[in-house]
Amino acid sequence: MELLQVADAVAREKNIDREEVLVAMEQAIQKAGRSKYGQEHDIRAHIDRRSGDIRLLRYREVVEAVEDDAVQIRLEDARSRDPASEIGGFITDTLPPIDFGRIAAQTAKQVIVQRVRDAERHRQFLDYKDRVGEVVNGLVKRVEYGNVTVDLGRAEALMRRDELLPRETYKVGDRVRCYIYDVREEPRGPQIFLSRTRPEFMARLFAMEVPEIYDGIIEIKSVARDPGSRAKIAVISHDSSIDPVGACVGMRGSRVQAVVGELQGEKIDIIPWATEPATFIVNALAPAEVTKVVLDDDQNRIEVVVPDEQLSLAIGRRGQNVRLASQLTGWEIDILTEAEESERRSAEFQQRSQDFMDALDVDDVIAHLLVTEGFTSVDEVAYVDLPELTEIEGFDEDVAVELQERARAWIDQRDNAVYEEIHDLGVAADLIELAGMDPQKLVKLGNAGVKTLDDFADLASDELLEILGEDSISTDKANEMIMAARAHWFADEGAAAETT
Repeated sequence: MELLQVADAVAREKNIDREEVLVAMEQAIQKAGRSKYGQEHDIRAHIDRRSGDIRLLRYREVVEAVEDDAVQIRLEDARSRDPASEIGGFITDTLPPIDFGRIAAQTAKQVIVQRVRDAERHRQFLDYKDRVGEVVNGLVKRVEYGNVTVDLGRAEALMRRDELLPRETYKVGDRVRCYIYDVREEPRGPQIFLSRTRPEFMARLFAMEVPEIYDGIIEIKSVARDPGSRAKIAVISHDSSIDPVGACVGMRGSRVQAVVGELQGEKIDIIPWATEPATFIVNALAPAEVTKVVLDDDQNRIEVVVPDEQLSLAIGRRGQNVRLASQLTGWEIDILTEAEESERRSAEFQQRSQDFMDALDVDDVIAHLLVTEGFTSVDEVAYVDLPELTEIEGFDEDVAVELQERARAWIDQRDNAVYEEIHDLGVAADLIELAGMDPQKLVKLGNAGVKTLDDFADLASDELLEILGEDSISTDKANEMIMAARAHWFADEGAAAETT
């Protein structure tokens, strides 16, 4: 009965199942039994769960022909002891109780301690594996090389140095609030990883301070942080009568100040989220004012024009404001002043006008009119509907037809020259016919040594972007073209498999 009382006490102390402690004890006794009677024997221990009595048994399997008499017994011999014996069954022999010596007792203790520790660690893993994403409170237990070990009560967790806020230091015994971002079961036990720098930690803190977020009336759409310095958080209200920004700020800033205080004074900009990307990005760049935006959906980039005096505010110290706005919105943001944008627009106007004058053999007046009406290339002039040209002031049908004929003649001449260059480079026909390919891309590929469909299929998307230029193709389009080029590989493999 003393054995059962010890098992109960250990189970209570370690907060694990009593059965696991008893199994650990059985394994310890079993190991001691094999040390005494020989490791070659199949010796098993059993502790009676009611009385605490220990039985030590040797098991031998019933077989037709014995290969190892330590763990096997012939069917005839087994039936002489138990007529009901069958092949695959076991014959057991009761062994006398073990008188534990000092070494055997120490070995048994080590086995029990190890098994109990393993069971305790597994219980900790089960307790915390579903708690990823929670905010927890704990006490600092150790600080080693900047890494903080936190006692959570039923487990220990690790907060690495790079997950702490800058200039934040802790001493043993300090209370700390953290975010669980990962729980892993490793050979040395479950590892619980904590953070105070993750964007999710800030989102959870707001959910704790703002009842409307907890209730789902206000939703946090995204968070961007420069830990310990500044952050931006985008929120939206699902109830039109509730202002999401005002609710997160609170009366006299009480709610946001509670979060700021927890994060060591980190400044927080609360941004209203918008479905329209341009509006959302303008909001995200606050407090800077924006006068104009130009979206490029293919490249996921946006060009933002701000007044000259607002440039430093829009960029922020060391680029912090624009960097956080980019993280918050998921868009690449380029910022220009009104003067820079005007200068660039003027240069583009002059360049496009000159291109039209050279290609169409027209004077500067006609070229300026085409650019002013929004035409950016000779190809647009060549293939636009005729009425769009005749609507330009001073253009009649004869002028429009003449312009289109000149544009098409110039395009044919350009393409012929390009295809001659492609032919001289030795670009294969299968690459020329690939969907999405054009003469300019073929010339760049040929000059880079990519001349066949297989050469193209061997490229990675970043290599293709480097050859063609990020302005001429998006990452998604690059991946799509590469997969199309590889399609014949899979078709060939399928045909070979069918033949086999």
